[in-house]
Amino acid sequence: MTQTRRQFLKTTALTAAAFSVAASVPALAQSVDPDKLNVPGPLGDKVLGEETAPVTIIEYASMTCGHCANFHERTWKPLKEQYIDTGKVRFVFREFPLDPVAAAAFMLARCAPAENYFEIVDTMFENQRAWAFTDNPYQSLLDFSKQIGFTQESFEECLTNQGLLDAVNAVRDRAANEFGVNSTPTFFINGAKHSGAMSIDEMGKIIEENL
Repeated sequence: MTQTRRQFLKTTALTAAAFSVAASVPALAQSVDPDKLNVPGPLGDKVLGEETAPVTIIEYASMTCGHCANFHERTWKPLKEQYIDTGKVRFVFREFPLDPVAAAAFMLARCAPAENYFEIVDTMFENQRAWAFTDNPYQSLLDFSKQIGFTQESFEECLTNQGLLDAVNAVRDRAANEFGVNSTPTFFINGAKHSGAMSIDEMGKIIEENL
């Protein structure tokens, strides 16, 4: 077993242990203080849309979550076209890995050039079954990462970055402990909590009420 494979297994074990603690936290109130919610985590936020948009949507997602992939397949494009690109919505995407493989996928997305982050997330969701649900997640992620610009060396360097793993876990743990997130996808629309893969009609109705 190579050093990177050993580190990958160690990383996934640490992530699984950390999530078991986060997942045990009960859900809190359905609305939270937007000022607290809008404070970025240790990695900084990944944001699309105008800073001055009247509506802020924060999504907590897991890269191995089927409902998250469904949202990004069915709702994301019209949401972006109708509300984000038109200046009505500021969209924030945050990591909430439900399992070790999802944590590794988020690490890879963070290691890629910053301007490619959302494109990589979209590609990962679109091809989720090809890399997320296999008997050898290390090899599947390695093969997939090469399709989005990684080399063996950059892949290994990313997944052995303990500081990055700790930061990804910190984003998730804060969401669970402070904001009551216990499933994915979870959305906060101007501070109001909504869970599940919302349709564009459901989300659009709430957005319009906040404009």
